[in-house]
Amino acid sequence: MKTRLLGFALLLAGCCWIFGSPVVADDEEYHAAVRRFEYRIPDNTVVGAPLWYKIGEKETMLDIARKHGLGYNEVDLLFPRMDAWIPPTGRKVSIPTFWVLPPTQHQQLVINLPELRLYYFEKGSATVQTYPIGIGDEGWETPLGTFHINDKRDHPTWYIPASLQEKYGMASMPPGPENPLGDYVMKFSAGAYGVHGTAMPWGVGRLVSHGCIRLYPEHIKILYPQVPLGTKLEIIYEPLKFGQRNGQLFVEAHPDVYRKIPDYNQYALSKLAQHPLAKTVDQKQFLMAVKLQNGVPTNVSRFAADEVSLKLVENMP
Repeated sequence: MKTRLLGFALLLAGCCWIFGSPVVADDEEYHAAVRRFEYRIPDNTVVGAPLWYKIGEKETMLDIARKHGLGYNEVDLLFPRMDAWIPPTGRKVSIPTFWVLPPTQHQQLVINLPELRLYYFEKGSATVQTYPIGIGDEGWETPLGTFHINDKRDHPTWYIPASLQEKYGMASMPPGPENPLGDYVMKFSAGAYGVHGTAMPWGVGRLVSHGCIRLYPEHIKILYPQVPLGTKLEIIYEPLKFGQRNGQLFVEAHPDVYRKIPDYNQYALSKLAQHPLAKTVDQKQFLMAVKLQNGVPTNVSRFAADEVSLKLVENMP
């Protein structure tokens, strides 16, 4: 394993920076409001719904993803052969704005690394919010475990690693549009790692950081004030999730981004065998979802009811 940077300032900066200069996006056109989804354990654990969208002139798939609260990975997995920068104008595409909840205790903050997504559970109202994230690159993997938020800072200063100080001509960068921490950072009890905004929004949905978790600026802005100090944070690694809705079983498969699973098919079949509804599953549909690993909740029940769901091959360009 690569040696980690030592010291709070150095590690925090290291875990939040992608090599090269940050791309400063015009964030004024992007807005977000708190959106809560009702859930119920165990029979209502698929939240949201897909929608259709017509690609506009000069729109990129990254624009479309961000407008709908998705990360780059969510459109890249679903449209692997489409040019993300020059998609076909006028084409109608399905936007996968629905998710299987992660298999946790569903308490407070949960991050599932393979799907590059954060969930914020509010048990008092049995609702959940969810946001796309960027995570640590290989060699700088975001840590797994149960932690808590132990520090919060708005408009934080970036303490620049020694290796980059000559390039930037400074030891620290004040708050501003080029600061890679964005406008808000929430540290958690794994050292100097944090959940924060970003000056490079196109890094959301990618493995780009040195371990920190990045959110779109408009998402960290609405999440930050909701999360008090002491909030529990679970970081898990679950590339395959099962969920239920309307008596149907759904599976959502993601790539093994940190290459932790020697045999994905065997892993998937083993997980299925342990599920109480395993005997109701259409094996062919299940194995196709496992093969595609496109991150879309797929109805794998043998007798599927009419349900808002994306067909597995419907969006293959």
